Amino acid sequence: MDNNQSLMRNIGPFALMLTGLGSIIGSGWLFGAWKAAKIAGPAALLAWLIGAVVILAIALTYAELGAMFPESGGMVRYSRYSHGSLVGFIAAWANWIAIVSVIPIEAEASIQYMSTWPYDWAHALFVDGTLTTSGLVLSALLVIVYFMLNYWGVKLFARANTAITLFKFAIPALTIAGLIIAGFHPGNFNIAEHGGFAPNGMSAVLTAVATSGIVFAFNGFQSPVNLAGEARDPGRSIPFAVVGSILLATVIYLLLQVAYIGALSPEQLAGGWHMVSFSSPFAELAIALGLNWLAIVLYFDAFLSPSGTGTTYMATTSRMIYAMERNRTLPAIFGRVHPLYGVPRQAMWFNLAISFIFMFFFRGWDSLAAVISVATVISYLTGPISVMSLRRSAPDMHRPLRLPGLSLIAPFAFVCASLILYWARWPLTGQIIVLVVVALPVYFYYQAKDNWQGFGRDLKASWWLIGYLPCMALCSYVGSKEFGGLGLLPYGWDMVIVAVLSLAFYHWGVKAGWRTPYLSEERESDAAEMEGMPALSH
Repeated sequence: MDNNQSLMRNIGPFALMLTGLGSIIGSGWLFGAWKAAKIAGPAALLAWLIGAVVILAIALTYAELGAMFPESGGMVRYSRYSHGSLVGFIAAWANWIAIVSVIPIEAEASIQYMSTWPYDWAHALFVDGTLTTSGLVLSALLVIVYFMLNYWGVKLFARANTAITLFKFAIPALTIAGLIIAGFHPGNFNIAEHGGFAPNGMSAVLTAVATSGIVFAFNGFQSPVNLAGEARDPGRSIPFAVVGSILLATVIYLLLQVAYIGALSPEQLAGGWHMVSFSSPFAELAIALGLNWLAIVLYFDAFLSPSGTGTTYMATTSRMIYAMERNRTLPAIFGRVHPLYGVPRQAMWFNLAISFIFMFFFRGWDSLAAVISVATVISYLTGPISVMSLRRSAPDMHRPLRLPGLSLIAPFAFVCASLILYWARWPLTGQIIVLVVVALPVYFYYQAKDNWQGFGRDLKASWWLIGYLPCMALCSYVGSKEFGGLGLLPYGWDMVIVAVLSLAFYHWGVKAGWRTPYLSEERESDAAEMEGMPALSH
Protein backbone atom coordinates (compact mmCIF):
# COMPACT_ATOMS: atom_id res chain seq x y z
CA MET A 1 0.00 0.00 0.00
CA ASP A 2 1.87 3.07 -1.15
CA ASN A 3 -0.36 5.80 0.22
CA ASN A 4 -1.31 4.51 3.62
CA GLN A 5 1.99 3.06 4.64
CA SER A 6 2.31 2.21 8.26
CA LEU A 7 3.76 4.39 10.95
CA MET A 8 6.41 2.99 13.29
CA ARG A 9 5.48 1.56 16.70
CA ASN A 10 8.41 3.01 18.61
CA ILE A 11 6.91 4.78 21.67
CA GLY A 12 6.80 2.98 25.02
CA PRO A 13 4.29 3.64 27.85
CA PHE A 14 6.49 6.02 29.86
CA ALA A 15 7.47 8.04 26.79
CA LEU A 16 3.80 8.09 25.76
CA MET A 17 2.78 9.43 29.18
CA LEU A 18 5.48 12.09 28.92
CA THR A 19 4.05 12.99 25.52
CA GLY A 20 0.67 13.57 27.19
CA LEU A 21 2.19 15.48 30.09
CA GLY A 22 4.34 17.43 27.64
CA SER A 23 1.21 18.42 25.74
CA ILE A 24 -0.69 19.37 28.90
CA ILE A 25 2.05 21.46 30.52
CA GLY A 26 2.38 24.13 27.88
CA SER A 27 1.21 27.71 27.96
CA GLY A 28 -1.77 26.69 30.12
CA TRP A 29 0.29 26.68 33.30
CA LEU A 30 1.93 30.01 32.42
CA PHE A 31 -1.38 31.86 32.02
CA GLY A 32 -4.20 29.63 33.34
CA ALA A 33 -3.89 30.47 37.06
CA TRP A 34 -3.97 34.22 36.32
CA LYS A 35 -6.98 33.99 33.97
CA ALA A 36 -8.97 31.64 36.23
CA ALA A 37 -8.40 33.84 39.30
CA LYS A 38 -9.32 36.93 37.27
CA ILE A 39 -12.72 35.36 36.55
CA ALA A 40 -13.44 33.40 39.74
CA GLY A 41 -11.05 34.70 42.41
CA PRO A 42 -9.71 32.10 44.87
CA ALA A 43 -12.57 29.79 43.87
CA ALA A 44 -10.51 29.14 40.73
CA LEU A 45 -9.24 26.15 42.73
CA LEU A 46 -12.71 24.62 42.41
CA ALA A 47 -12.66 25.32 38.68
CA TRP A 48 -9.44 23.30 38.25
CA LEU A 49 -10.90 20.39 40.24
CA ILE A 50 -14.13 20.39 38.23
CA GLY A 51 -12.17 20.59 35.00
CA ALA A 52 -9.92 17.69 36.01
CA VAL A 53 -12.85 15.42 36.92
CA VAL A 54 -14.66 16.14 33.66
CA ILE A 55 -11.56 15.69 31.50
CA LEU A 56 -10.66 12.44 33.27
CA ALA A 57 -14.15 11.03 32.62
CA ILE A 58 -13.94 12.01 28.94
CA ALA A 59 -10.39 10.70 28.66
CA LEU A 60 -11.36 7.27 30.01
CA THR A 61 -13.84 6.80 27.15
CA TYR A 62 -11.10 7.66 24.66
CA ALA A 63 -8.63 5.35 26.39
CA GLU A 64 -10.82 2.34 25.60
CA LEU A 65 -11.28 3.54 22.02
CA GLY A 66 -7.56 4.19 21.61
CA ALA A 67 -6.70 0.69 22.76
CA MET A 68 -9.34 -0.81 20.43
CA PHE A 69 -8.11 1.16 17.43
CA PRO A 70 -4.37 1.72 17.90
CA GLU A 71 -3.85 3.92 14.87
CA SER A 72 -2.38 7.33 14.27
CA GLY A 73 -4.85 10.21 14.39
CA GLY A 74 -7.43 7.84 15.85
CA MET A 75 -9.53 10.53 17.51
CA VAL A 76 -10.74 11.71 14.10
CA ARG A 77 -11.91 8.18 13.17
CA TYR A 78 -13.73 6.65 16.16
CA SER A 79 -17.12 8.23 15.50
CA ARG A 80 -16.84 7.21 11.84
CA TYR A 81 -16.53 3.61 12.99
CA SER A 82 -19.56 3.89 15.30
CA HIS A 83 -21.92 6.21 13.37
CA GLY A 84 -20.71 6.56 9.81
CA SER A 85 -19.12 9.24 7.69
CA LEU A 86 -21.25 12.32 8.53
CA VAL A 87 -20.86 12.16 12.32
CA GLY A 88 -17.27 11.14 11.68
CA PHE A 89 -16.59 14.21 9.58
CA ILE A 90 -18.15 16.69 12.05
CA ALA A 91 -16.27 15.12 14.96
CA ALA A 92 -13.00 15.02 13.02
CA TRP A 93 -13.31 18.64 11.91
CA ALA A 94 -14.08 19.89 15.44
CA ASN A 95 -11.20 17.87 16.87
CA TRP A 96 -8.74 19.07 14.27
CA ILE A 97 -9.77 22.74 14.72
CA ALA A 98 -9.31 22.42 18.48
CA ILE A 99 -5.87 20.84 18.14
CA VAL A 100 -4.27 22.65 15.20
CA SER A 101 -5.01 26.04 16.76
CA VAL A 102 -2.91 25.07 19.77
CA ILE A 103 0.27 25.23 17.67
CA PRO A 104 0.12 29.02 17.13
CA ILE A 105 -1.14 29.78 20.66
CA GLU A 106 1.93 28.09 22.16
CA ALA A 107 4.25 30.19 20.00
CA GLU A 108 2.32 33.35 20.84
CA ALA A 109 2.51 32.52 24.55
CA SER A 110 6.31 32.38 24.39
CA ILE A 111 6.56 35.75 22.66
CA GLN A 112 4.00 37.31 25.00
CA TYR A 113 6.12 36.28 28.00
CA MET A 114 9.17 37.63 26.21
CA SER A 115 7.50 41.06 25.93
CA THR A 116 8.18 41.81 29.62
CA TRP A 117 11.94 41.40 29.25
CA PRO A 118 13.69 44.63 30.39
CA TYR A 119 14.42 45.83 26.85
CA ASP A 120 12.57 48.31 24.65
CA TRP A 121 12.59 45.97 21.64
CA ALA A 122 10.98 43.25 23.78
CA HIS A 123 8.27 45.61 25.06
CA ALA A 124 7.41 46.36 21.42
CA LEU A 125 6.51 42.72 20.74
CA PHE A 126 3.20 42.80 22.62
CA VAL A 127 1.29 46.09 22.94
CA ASP A 128 -2.24 46.66 24.30
CA GLY A 129 -3.01 42.96 24.51
CA THR A 130 -1.96 42.24 20.92
CA LEU A 131 1.18 40.91 19.26
CA THR A 132 2.78 43.45 16.95
CA THR A 133 4.23 42.63 13.52
CA SER A 134 7.63 41.85 15.04
CA GLY A 135 5.94 39.65 17.66
CA LEU A 136 4.06 37.75 14.95
CA VAL A 137 7.27 37.19 12.96
CA LEU A 138 9.01 35.69 16.00
CA SER A 139 5.93 33.54 16.72
CA ALA A 140 6.00 32.27 13.14
CA LEU A 141 9.68 31.35 13.48
CA LEU A 142 8.88 29.32 16.60
CA VAL A 143 6.16 27.41 14.75
CA ILE A 144 8.73 26.57 12.06
CA VAL A 145 11.00 25.18 14.80
CA TYR A 146 8.14 22.90 15.97
CA PHE A 147 7.72 21.81 12.37
CA MET A 148 11.40 20.98 11.88
CA LEU A 149 11.60 18.91 15.09
CA ASN A 150 8.95 16.58 13.64
CA TYR A 151 10.11 16.58 10.04
CA TRP A 152 12.71 13.84 10.46
CA GLY A 153 10.69 11.21 12.24
CA VAL A 154 8.78 10.23 15.34
CA LYS A 155 11.82 8.93 17.24
CA LEU A 156 13.53 12.32 17.06
CA PHE A 157 10.26 13.88 18.19
CA ALA A 158 9.82 11.43 21.09
CA ARG A 159 13.39 11.86 22.30
CA ALA A 160 13.24 15.66 22.13
CA ASN A 161 9.87 15.75 23.85
CA THR A 162 10.92 13.40 26.66
CA ALA A 163 13.94 15.57 27.43
CA ILE A 164 11.86 18.78 27.29
CA THR A 165 9.10 17.32 29.48
CA LEU A 166 11.45 16.07 32.18
CA PHE A 167 13.01 19.53 32.36
CA LYS A 168 9.85 21.61 32.24
CA PHE A 169 8.22 19.42 34.89
CA ALA A 170 10.79 20.85 37.33
CA ILE A 171 10.08 24.51 36.47
CA PRO A 172 6.49 24.62 37.82
CA ALA A 173 7.78 22.90 40.97
CA LEU A 174 10.44 25.61 41.39
CA THR A 175 7.81 28.29 40.76
CA ILE A 176 5.45 26.85 43.38
CA ALA A 177 8.20 26.58 45.99
CA GLY A 178 9.72 29.99 45.21
CA LEU A 179 6.45 31.94 45.38
CA ILE A 180 5.17 30.21 48.53
CA ILE A 181 8.46 30.69 50.40
CA ALA A 182 9.11 34.28 49.29
CA GLY A 183 5.75 35.89 49.82
CA PHE A 184 2.65 33.91 50.71
CA HIS A 185 -0.46 35.74 51.92
CA PRO A 186 -2.98 33.19 53.29
CA GLY A 187 -5.52 35.98 53.74
CA ASN A 188 -5.81 36.32 49.96
CA PHE A 189 -8.04 33.25 49.87
CA ASN A 190 -10.89 35.02 51.67
CA ILE A 191 -10.69 38.82 51.39
CA ALA A 192 -14.05 40.14 52.56
CA GLU A 193 -13.85 43.50 50.74
CA HIS A 194 -13.21 41.66 47.46
CA GLY A 195 -16.09 39.20 47.86
CA GLY A 196 -14.46 36.41 49.84
CA PHE A 197 -13.51 33.03 48.44
CA ALA A 198 -15.93 33.15 45.51
CA PRO A 199 -16.32 36.88 44.74
CA ASN A 200 -18.37 36.35 41.57
CA GLY A 201 -20.39 33.35 42.65
CA MET A 202 -20.51 29.79 41.40
CA SER A 203 -21.46 30.83 37.88
CA ALA A 204 -18.05 32.50 37.51
CA VAL A 205 -16.34 29.30 38.68
CA LEU A 206 -18.18 27.36 35.98
CA THR A 207 -17.40 29.95 33.31
CA ALA A 208 -13.74 29.77 34.35
CA VAL A 209 -13.81 26.01 33.68
CA ALA A 210 -15.01 26.67 30.13
CA THR A 211 -13.17 29.84 29.07
CA SER A 212 -10.11 30.59 31.24
CA GLY A 213 -8.00 27.94 29.55
CA ILE A 214 -8.64 25.11 32.03
CA VAL A 215 -10.16 22.75 29.46
CA PHE A 216 -7.47 23.91 27.04
CA ALA A 217 -4.78 23.27 29.66
CA PHE A 218 -5.81 19.60 29.99
CA ASN A 219 -6.25 19.06 26.27
CA GLY A 220 -2.93 17.28 25.91
CA PHE A 221 -4.40 13.94 27.04
CA GLN A 222 -5.34 13.50 23.36
CA SER A 223 -1.73 13.18 22.25
CA PRO A 224 -1.17 9.62 23.53
CA VAL A 225 -4.47 8.59 21.90
CA ASN A 226 -3.58 10.19 18.57
CA LEU A 227 -0.15 8.54 18.66
CA ALA A 228 -1.64 5.11 19.43
CA GLY A 229 -0.50 3.81 16.05
CA GLU A 230 3.09 4.36 17.13
CA ALA A 231 2.72 2.94 20.66
CA ARG A 232 4.06 -0.41 21.82
CA ASP A 233 1.36 -2.52 23.56
CA PRO A 234 -1.42 0.10 23.19
CA GLY A 235 -3.84 -1.79 25.50
CA ARG A 236 -1.48 -1.07 28.41
CA SER A 237 0.30 2.05 27.22
CA ILE A 238 -2.69 4.23 26.36
CA PRO A 239 -4.63 4.12 29.67
CA PHE A 240 -1.37 4.44 31.60
CA ALA A 241 -0.38 7.50 29.56
CA VAL A 242 -3.79 9.17 29.57
CA VAL A 243 -4.71 8.76 33.24
CA GLY A 244 -1.17 9.29 34.50
CA SER A 245 -0.67 12.55 32.59
CA ILE A 246 -4.03 13.99 33.74
CA LEU A 247 -3.48 13.15 37.42
CA LEU A 248 0.07 14.55 37.47
CA ALA A 249 -1.07 17.70 35.69
CA THR A 250 -3.96 18.21 38.12
CA VAL A 251 -1.59 18.25 41.11
CA ILE A 252 0.70 20.72 39.34
CA TYR A 253 -2.14 23.05 38.31
CA LEU A 254 -3.72 23.13 41.78
CA LEU A 255 -0.42 23.94 43.47
CA LEU A 256 0.33 26.64 40.88
CA GLN A 257 -3.08 28.21 41.52
CA VAL A 258 -2.44 28.20 45.29
CA ALA A 259 1.00 29.77 44.78
CA TYR A 260 -0.36 32.43 42.41
CA ILE A 261 -3.23 33.48 44.69
CA GLY A 262 -1.00 33.60 47.76
CA ALA A 263 1.81 35.53 46.05
CA LEU A 264 -0.31 38.55 45.07
CA SER A 265 0.34 41.62 47.20
CA PRO A 266 -2.40 43.81 48.72
CA GLU A 267 -1.44 46.54 46.22
CA GLN A 268 -1.94 44.22 43.26
CA LEU A 269 -5.36 43.22 44.62
CA ALA A 270 -6.47 46.76 45.45
CA GLY A 271 -8.95 46.89 42.57
CA GLY A 272 -10.27 43.37 43.02
CA TRP A 273 -9.50 40.10 41.27
CA HIS A 274 -10.88 41.19 37.90
CA MET A 275 -8.45 44.11 37.76
CA VAL A 276 -5.27 42.02 38.13
CA SER A 277 -3.54 42.22 34.75
CA PHE A 278 -0.28 40.62 33.59
CA SER A 279 1.48 39.92 30.30
CA SER A 280 3.71 37.27 31.90
CA PRO A 281 1.99 36.43 35.23
CA PHE A 282 4.44 34.24 37.13
CA ALA A 283 7.55 36.05 35.88
CA GLU A 284 6.16 39.45 36.90
CA LEU A 285 5.19 38.05 40.30
CA ALA A 286 8.71 36.67 40.75
CA ILE A 287 10.24 40.07 39.95
CA ALA A 288 7.86 41.79 42.38
CA LEU A 289 9.01 39.39 45.12
CA GLY A 290 12.68 39.96 44.29
CA LEU A 291 13.12 36.46 42.86
CA ASN A 292 15.10 37.53 39.83
CA TRP A 293 16.64 34.07 39.42
CA LEU A 294 13.15 32.58 39.18
CA ALA A 295 12.09 35.23 36.68
CA ILE A 296 15.05 34.31 34.45
CA VAL A 297 14.17 30.61 34.71
CA LEU A 298 10.54 31.39 33.89
CA TYR A 299 11.46 33.49 30.87
CA PHE A 300 13.53 30.57 29.61
CA ASP A 301 10.76 28.08 30.34
CA ALA A 302 8.24 30.33 28.59
CA PHE A 303 9.97 29.12 25.45
CA LEU A 304 10.55 25.55 26.56
CA SER A 305 7.08 24.61 27.92
CA PRO A 306 5.02 25.97 25.03
CA SER A 307 7.59 24.70 22.54
CA GLY A 308 7.32 21.16 23.93
CA THR A 309 3.54 21.36 23.54
CA GLY A 310 3.77 22.98 20.11
CA THR A 311 6.16 20.27 18.95
CA THR A 312 3.83 17.54 20.22
CA TYR A 313 0.79 19.08 18.56
CA MET A 314 2.64 19.50 15.27
CA ALA A 315 3.11 15.72 15.43
CA THR A 316 -0.44 14.81 16.45
CA THR A 317 -2.19 17.19 14.01
CA SER A 318 -0.26 15.80 11.06
CA ARG A 319 -1.46 12.32 12.04
CA MET A 320 -5.03 13.64 12.31
CA ILE A 321 -4.88 14.98 8.74
CA TYR A 322 -3.40 11.63 7.72
CA ALA A 323 -6.39 9.89 9.36
CA MET A 324 -8.93 12.31 7.79
CA GLU A 325 -7.51 11.45 4.36
CA ARG A 326 -8.08 7.79 5.18
CA ASN A 327 -11.70 8.78 5.92
CA ARG A 328 -11.72 9.90 2.26
CA THR A 329 -12.66 13.49 3.13
CA LEU A 330 -9.33 15.11 2.19
CA PRO A 331 -7.05 14.84 -0.88
CA ALA A 332 -5.01 11.62 -1.16
CA ILE A 333 -1.71 13.52 -0.94
CA PHE A 334 -2.24 13.96 2.81
CA GLY A 335 -2.19 10.19 3.33
CA ARG A 336 1.35 9.76 2.08
CA VAL A 337 3.96 8.75 4.63
CA HIS A 338 7.66 9.37 4.07
CA PRO A 339 9.25 5.97 3.28
CA LEU A 340 12.32 6.56 5.45
CA TYR A 341 11.23 8.84 8.30
CA GLY A 342 7.71 7.44 8.72
CA VAL A 343 5.90 10.79 9.06
CA PRO A 344 3.10 12.27 6.89
CA ARG A 345 5.04 15.28 5.59
CA GLN A 346 2.38 16.74 3.29
CA ALA A 347 -0.06 16.82 6.21
CA MET A 348 2.60 18.64 8.24
CA TRP A 349 2.98 21.32 5.55
CA PHE A 350 -0.81 21.82 5.51
CA ASN A 351 -0.96 22.26 9.29
CA LEU A 352 1.95 24.70 9.14
CA ALA A 353 -0.03 26.90 6.75
CA ILE A 354 -3.18 26.73 8.90
CA SER A 355 -1.15 27.65 11.98
CA PHE A 356 0.02 30.82 10.26
CA ILE A 357 -3.61 31.74 9.44
CA PHE A 358 -4.72 31.30 13.06
CA MET A 359 -1.74 33.36 14.19
CA PHE A 360 -2.70 36.21 11.89
CA PHE A 361 -6.31 36.42 13.12
CA PHE A 362 -5.74 35.76 16.85
CA ARG A 363 -2.77 37.81 18.05
CA GLY A 364 -2.48 36.86 21.71
CA TRP A 365 -2.91 33.97 24.15
CA ASP A 366 -6.08 35.40 25.67
CA SER A 367 -7.87 35.79 22.33
CA LEU A 368 -7.34 32.15 21.35
CA ALA A 369 -7.68 30.31 24.68
CA ALA A 370 -11.47 30.63 25.02
CA VAL A 371 -12.07 29.72 21.37
CA ILE A 372 -9.87 26.63 21.62
CA SER A 373 -11.50 25.55 24.89
CA VAL A 374 -15.04 25.58 23.46
CA ALA A 375 -13.99 23.90 20.20
CA THR A 376 -12.24 21.27 22.29
CA VAL A 377 -15.38 20.53 24.31
CA ILE A 378 -17.42 20.05 21.12
CA SER A 379 -14.75 17.71 19.79
CA TYR A 380 -15.02 15.59 22.96
CA LEU A 381 -18.77 15.01 22.67
CA THR A 382 -18.70 12.00 20.36
CA GLY A 383 -16.20 9.92 22.36
CA PRO A 384 -18.53 8.80 25.19
CA ILE A 385 -21.28 8.01 22.67
CA SER A 386 -19.00 6.16 20.24
CA VAL A 387 -17.48 3.87 22.88
CA MET A 388 -20.88 2.80 24.25
CA SER A 389 -22.42 2.52 20.80
CA LEU A 390 -19.62 0.17 19.70
CA ARG A 391 -20.17 -1.95 22.80
CA ARG A 392 -23.76 -2.28 21.64
CA SER A 393 -23.27 -2.74 17.87
CA ALA A 394 -19.92 -4.57 17.82
CA PRO A 395 -19.68 -6.51 21.10
CA ASP A 396 -17.45 -9.18 19.51
CA MET A 397 -14.62 -6.79 18.66
CA HIS A 398 -11.32 -7.31 20.44
CA ARG A 399 -10.95 -4.86 23.34
CA PRO A 400 -7.45 -4.85 24.89
CA LEU A 401 -8.91 -2.51 27.52
CA ARG A 402 -12.49 -2.85 28.76
CA LEU A 403 -13.15 -0.30 31.47
CA PRO A 404 -15.51 -1.28 34.30
CA GLY A 405 -18.25 1.24 35.07
CA LEU A 406 -18.11 2.84 31.64
CA SER A 407 -21.91 2.67 31.31
CA LEU A 408 -21.98 5.32 34.08
CA ILE A 409 -18.78 7.18 33.17
CA ALA A 410 -19.79 7.76 29.53
CA PRO A 411 -23.15 9.54 30.14
CA PHE A 412 -21.55 11.52 32.98
CA ALA A 413 -18.79 12.64 30.61
CA PHE A 414 -21.26 13.62 27.88
CA VAL A 415 -23.48 15.63 30.25
CA CYS A 416 -20.45 17.38 31.76
CA ALA A 417 -19.10 18.28 28.31
CA SER A 418 -22.52 19.71 27.41
CA LEU A 419 -22.57 21.78 30.58
CA ILE A 420 -19.09 23.16 29.87
CA LEU A 421 -20.30 24.12 26.40
CA TYR A 422 -23.18 26.00 28.07
CA TRP A 423 -20.97 27.60 30.71
CA ALA A 424 -18.82 29.16 27.96
CA ARG A 425 -21.57 31.82 27.66
CA TRP A 426 -23.49 33.16 24.70
CA PRO A 427 -22.46 34.26 22.03
CA LEU A 428 -19.20 32.27 22.15
CA THR A 429 -21.10 28.97 22.34
CA GLY A 430 -23.05 29.76 19.17
CA GLN A 431 -20.01 31.08 17.31
CA ILE A 432 -17.97 27.92 17.84
CA ILE A 433 -20.90 25.67 16.88
CA VAL A 434 -21.09 27.59 13.58
CA LEU A 435 -17.32 27.14 13.11
CA VAL A 436 -17.77 23.39 13.58
CA VAL A 437 -20.51 23.00 10.93
CA VAL A 438 -19.11 25.50 8.40
CA ALA A 439 -16.90 22.82 6.79
CA LEU A 440 -19.83 20.59 5.79
CA PRO A 441 -19.59 21.61 2.08
CA VAL A 442 -16.22 19.81 2.02
CA TYR A 443 -17.93 16.65 3.24
CA PHE A 444 -20.74 16.97 0.69
CA TYR A 445 -18.17 17.49 -2.10
CA TYR A 446 -16.49 14.18 -1.31
CA GLN A 447 -19.85 12.44 -0.92
CA ALA A 448 -20.85 13.66 -4.39
CA LYS A 449 -17.53 12.38 -5.79
CA ASP A 450 -18.43 9.02 -4.24
CA ASN A 451 -21.93 9.14 -5.81
CA TRP A 452 -23.49 9.49 -2.32
CA GLN A 453 -22.73 5.85 -1.64
CA GLY A 454 -24.12 4.89 1.78
CA PHE A 455 -25.09 8.50 2.53
CA GLY A 456 -28.68 7.67 3.53
CA ARG A 457 -27.60 5.26 6.27
CA ASP A 458 -24.94 7.67 7.52
CA LEU A 459 -27.46 10.52 7.61
CA LYS A 460 -29.90 8.41 9.65
CA ALA A 461 -27.18 7.74 12.24
CA SER A 462 -26.35 11.46 12.52
CA TRP A 463 -29.75 13.00 13.33
CA TRP A 464 -28.96 13.04 17.04
CA LEU A 465 -25.91 15.26 16.45
CA ILE A 466 -27.74 17.40 13.88
CA GLY A 467 -30.40 18.04 16.53
CA TYR A 468 -27.99 18.37 19.46
CA LEU A 469 -25.86 21.27 18.21
CA PRO A 470 -28.69 23.79 17.48
CA CYS A 471 -30.48 22.66 20.67
CA MET A 472 -27.42 23.54 22.78
CA ALA A 473 -27.03 26.85 20.92
CA LEU A 474 -30.69 27.68 21.65
CA CYS A 475 -30.29 26.81 25.33
CA SER A 476 -27.30 29.13 25.50
CA TYR A 477 -29.18 31.94 23.74
CA VAL A 478 -32.28 31.82 25.99
CA GLY A 479 -30.37 30.74 29.11
CA SER A 480 -29.74 32.64 32.32
CA LYS A 481 -28.04 36.03 32.25
CA GLU A 482 -25.24 34.60 34.40
CA PHE A 483 -24.16 32.69 31.28
CA GLY A 484 -24.79 35.46 28.75
CA GLY A 485 -28.31 34.43 27.72
CA LEU A 486 -31.60 36.35 27.51
CA GLY A 487 -32.59 35.20 30.98
CA LEU A 488 -35.64 33.20 29.89
CA LEU A 489 -34.28 30.20 31.79
CA PRO A 490 -33.65 30.95 35.50
CA TYR A 491 -30.17 30.37 36.89
CA GLY A 492 -29.88 26.87 38.30
CA TRP A 493 -32.79 25.48 36.34
CA ASP A 494 -30.97 26.31 33.12
CA MET A 495 -28.23 23.79 33.99
CA VAL A 496 -30.80 21.18 34.97
CA ILE A 497 -32.48 21.61 31.58
CA VAL A 498 -29.15 21.35 29.72
CA ALA A 499 -28.23 18.21 31.70
CA VAL A 500 -31.60 16.50 31.05
CA LEU A 501 -31.56 17.39 27.35
CA SER A 502 -27.98 16.24 26.89
CA LEU A 503 -28.76 12.95 28.66
CA ALA A 504 -31.63 12.39 26.20
CA PHE A 505 -29.33 13.14 23.25
CA TYR A 506 -26.73 10.78 24.72
CA HIS A 507 -29.15 7.84 24.76
CA TRP A 508 -30.38 8.74 21.27
CA GLY A 509 -26.79 8.89 20.03
CA VAL A 510 -25.84 5.52 21.51
CA LYS A 511 -28.88 3.84 19.95
CA ALA A 512 -28.26 5.58 16.60
CA GLY A 513 -24.91 3.84 16.18
CA TRP A 514 -24.62 0.77 13.97
CA ARG A 515 -22.06 -1.75 12.80
CA THR A 516 -20.71 0.42 10.02
CA PRO A 517 -18.77 -0.92 7.03
CA TYR A 518 -16.00 1.52 8.02
CA LEU A 519 -14.90 -0.91 10.71
CA SER A 520 -13.29 -2.91 7.91
CA GLU A 521 -11.00 0.10 7.34
CA GLU A 522 -9.62 -0.45 10.83
CA ARG A 523 -8.78 -4.07 10.01
CA GLU A 524 -7.16 -2.92 6.77
CA SER A 525 -5.22 -0.37 8.81
CA ASP A 526 -3.91 -3.12 11.10
CA ALA A 527 -2.87 -5.16 8.08
CA ALA A 528 -1.14 -2.17 6.55
CA GLU A 529 0.77 -1.54 9.76
CA MET A 530 1.87 -5.20 9.85
CA GLU A 531 3.25 -4.95 6.31
CA GLY A 532 5.98 -2.77 7.74
CA MET A 533 8.02 0.14 6.53
CA PRO A 534 11.75 0.79 6.54
CA ALA A 535 12.55 0.62 10.24
CA LEU A 536 14.00 3.52 12.13
CA SER A 537 17.29 2.78 13.83
CA HIS A 538 17.04 1.71 17.46
